[in-house]
Amino acid sequence: MSSRLKEYYASEVVPAMIKKFGYKNVMEVPKLNKIVINRGVGEAKENAKVLETAMKELETITGQKAVSTKAKKSVANFKIREGMPIGCKVTLRGDRMYEFLDRLVNLSLPRVRDFRGVSANSFDGRGNYALGIKEQLIFPEIEFDKVDKTRGMDVIFVTTAKTDEEARELLRLFNMPFQK
Repeated sequence: MSSRLKEYYASEVVPAMIKKFGYKNVMEVPKLNKIVINRGVGEAKENAKVLETAMKELETITGQKAVSTKAKKSVANFKIREGMPIGCKVTLRGDRMYEFLDRLVNLSLPRVRDFRGVSANSFDGRGNYALGIKEQLIFPEIEFDKVDKTRGMDVIFVTTAKTDEEARELLRLFNMPFQK
């Protein structure tokens, strides 16, 4: 599945990017470095089982082991101490990254209710794109009966693009459904 996307990148994306941006060298063409899926679980401070469930769901979605993230600072208003586990993340690279991108674009995003495309303004100025997902139920791997509470996640696409315009074109060529 992912080798298909790699071949697509080499045969379709690279020539299209060279034509549009006028690169002199093939190595100048931006590529997808990694996809980071992050999930903040605020309820984990009261109930550690909630974090375990969130990690299991993330592992089911990505096919890779999730890592728990800990609080960097103590915040008295949120009753959080430094070092408390309050979230989880997965970093995808290589074949798993392309496979996840393929499933996200072709299976999961079309399942979002009232879907009109993803925002084209969520770039950070350095060629990286952040996408917020409101509920994990859009992924076909998640069984509706086993979900205790709907939780969202952030999906960050890290590219080697120097500008947002290059990154937008790269993701568009990977069929990312941007709003018109």
